[in-house]
Amino acid sequence: MTFSSCEDFLDRQEDEKLTFDKIWENRNYVKQYWLNAMSFLPNDNGSFIGDKNPYLGASDECTIAYDRDYRKINFGSWNASSVPYYRMDHYYKGIRECNIFMQNVDRCSDPLITKDQLAEWKVQARFARAYYYFSMMRDYGPVFLLGDELLDFTASTEALYRPRHTWDQCVDYVTSELEACAQDPAMPSQSSLSETKYGYATKGVCYAVISRMKLYSARPLFNGNELYRNLVNPVVTDEQFAEQSGQPLFPREFDAKKWLEAAEAAHKVFEEGFYELYREGDGSNPYANYYGITHQTWNKELIWTDRYNGGYSWGVNTVPTGVAGTAYGAVGPTQQQVDAYAMSNGRYPITGYFEDGTPKIDNQSGYSADEFQIETWKYPASGWSKFSDYDLKAPNMYKDREPRFYVTIFFGGNYWLHENASTMISFAKGGNSNKSHDYPKSGYLCNRFYDHELNSANGNWGNITFPLFRLGEIYLNFIEAVLECKRNGVSLPAGYENEAFAKWDDLRDRSGMAPIREVYKNADINQLVDLCRKERRVELAFESHRYFDTRTWMIAEETDGGPMYGMDTTCPGSGSVTPQGFWKRTVFETRVFKSNHYLYPFSQRELDRNRLLVQNYGW
Repeated sequence: MTFSSCEDFLDRQEDEKLTFDKIWENRNYVKQYWLNAMSFLPNDNGSFIGDKNPYLGASDECTIAYDRDYRKINFGSWNASSVPYYRMDHYYKGIRECNIFMQNVDRCSDPLITKDQLAEWKVQARFARAYYYFSMMRDYGPVFLLGDELLDFTASTEALYRPRHTWDQCVDYVTSELEACAQDPAMPSQSSLSETKYGYATKGVCYAVISRMKLYSARPLFNGNELYRNLVNPVVTDEQFAEQSGQPLFPREFDAKKWLEAAEAAHKVFEEGFYELYREGDGSNPYANYYGITHQTWNKELIWTDRYNGGYSWGVNTVPTGVAGTAYGAVGPTQQQVDAYAMSNGRYPITGYFEDGTPKIDNQSGYSADEFQIETWKYPASGWSKFSDYDLKAPNMYKDREPRFYVTIFFGGNYWLHENASTMISFAKGGNSNKSHDYPKSGYLCNRFYDHELNSANGNWGNITFPLFRLGEIYLNFIEAVLECKRNGVSLPAGYENEAFAKWDDLRDRSGMAPIREVYKNADINQLVDLCRKERRVELAFESHRYFDTRTWMIAEETDGGPMYGMDTTCPGSGSVTPQGFWKRTVFETRVFKSNHYLYPFSQRELDRNRLLVQNYGW
C-alpha cells in the first residue's frame, strides 16, 4: 500500500471549527486524514540511498560516495546545533495527527462508510503512533510519551515544559499499545489480508516490532549501561509528571530477565503460524533462496515491507557507472563487511586484524593466506541471474565463499550481469567505473538489490518489497535472546533452546551451509553468541540493522571508528582492466566514533525551549 499525504489537513487546526467538523461528515475526507496520519511512516527505500537516514552510510558495513549528512556522523562533526536527519519533530507531528484521527474518526456520519472500515483505519493509526515512538527510541533512547494528549498550541512555552519518560516506561507503553493493536478485532492477520491491503500493519507486524524493541532493550546500551547512570530527570512538583520526577532515564542495573522477555517476544511471531523462510522451488538453490527474499515481492518471509517500490533507487545506486544507462555505482560494502562472510564450509575465515590491518586467518576455514593470488575459478552466477556459472580469473579472497557472499558482494575484475548482457568492471582510477565522483570508495558494490535479470539500460528496474521486518530477523532475535539467557543463567521455557538451534540450522540450510554446531563442534556459549552476531551481520546485510546492532551491543567504538578498508581505488587503470596494484587492503577513510555517539543528541532548539529536557550523554 502506498501512503500519500494531504497537506491541507496538516495545515488545518482544530480551532478552524467549521472546516474541521466537515472532515468527519465525508468518508473520502476521513480517508484522506487517515492517509495523512499514516504518511509519517518512513519510506527510506523509495528514495536515493542515504538521503533520508544515516543507517547505511554511517554503518561499518557500508560506504556511500555521495556527500550527505551521514558524513557528519562518520567523522564526528555533529553536535546539538547540527543534528543530521533530525526527525523528532516529524514523528511528533505524526503522533499528533494519529491522535486527532483516533479521537474523531468515530464521529464520521457518512452513511456509505461502515463501522468495520472506520475501526480498521483507527487501529492502523494506533499502530502507526506506536511505531513513531519506537522509531524515535532507537535513535534517542527514552522520549516524551503524550498518550492521547493534544498539546495546546496557544499555551506558553513554560506550560509545555515536560521531562522525558524513562526507558522502561517507553518500552512498556509501546509494548502495551502494540499488544492492544494485535488483539483488536480490526487488526488483520497476515493470512486474512487481501492483496489490495498488502503493506497494512498486521498482528504479526505488531509482534515483530515488539520483538526488535525487546531485543534492543535487553542489550548493553539500554540494560545497565554505566555511561548513562547519571542521566536523571529533574525533580518537579507538577503531579502530571510524578512518575518521571527525579527518575533515572536509563536502567542502572543489568537485568538478565530482559533476555527472556526478548526470547518470548520473538516466539510470539512464530506462533502466528504464517511466515516461512523464503525458498525458491524445492529450495535446492541457496543463491536463489537468498536472492528471492527481496526480489520475489510479497513472499511469505516478509512480515512488513517499506511499501511496494520501484527498484530504481536501489538499482541506480548500486549499478556501476561502466554499465550503459543511468548508473551512479555509489553504495558498497567495506572490506570489513566483505571479510565477515563465511567460507562454503561454513567457517568464518577472518577472526580479527593486526595493527596494520592485515587479517588474522582461521586456518581451518580454507581461506588462502595468499589472498590476492589470482587464480581461475568458477563464479556462481546461476540462481540470481540469467547466466550460468562461468570461469573467472580473480583473487583467492573471493573464492569458495558462502552463497550469501556472491548474492551481496560485487568486486572489481568481474562481470556485472544485466539481463542477457555482462560488462567487465574496473574500479581502478580511470577504469570504466571510476571516472568521476560516482564510484564506490571501497572498491566494492552491493550486488543484492539490483535486479540482474532486467536491463536497466532500458530503464527497466523492476520492483521491490524491501523488508522492514522479516522472519529471518526474528529467527536471529530469538537465537540471540536464547543464547544470552543461557549465558546469563536465566531459565528458559521447555524446548526453547532446541528450537533456537533448529531455527539457526534452518537459516543456514537455506543458504547452503551446515549447522553451526557441526562446523564449530567445541564452541562454548560465548563463542556461540559471537557466531550468532556474525550470522546476523551477514544474513541481514544492507537491511539497516548493522547501524543499530553495533550501537546496542556497544561495540561501535571498536567497529565504527578508525580506519575503513577497501581495495586501492587510487591505483591507475583504464577501460575494463583491473591492474594488479588495485588488489591491496587500503584505508579509504578514517571514521570517528566516540562514547557519546551511541545515541542522537536532542537539538539545541529543543533544549532552549524545554527546561526540563535532559540531554543525552556526552552532548
